Amino acid sequence: MSRPIVEQRRLMYRGREFHFVSYEGLPANVKRAQPATEPAWWLMSAGTRWEVMPFQPGRDEHELDRAFAAWLDRHVFQAAAEGRG
Repeated sequence: MSRPIVEQRRLMYRGREFHFVSYEGLPANVKRAQPATEPAWWLMSAGTRWEVMPFQPGRDEHELDRAFAAWLDRHVFQAAAEGRG
């Protein structure tokens, strides 16, 4: 069985570097009552990960970077400005 290819992107944004990693989805695990998951991009930081958006193979790198930047604006920088981050 072949292993899925994991993609990684590093983005310099607002003077900081962010590390995004794609993960393949997983089938549901009935024994553990875990639902299936879809392939997704995740932000990695300090041993923690946050789901960012669905993973779409072959997506244009510039488009992907713009989508990551928009997510960071909403979930990282806006949260910090509002005192939630």
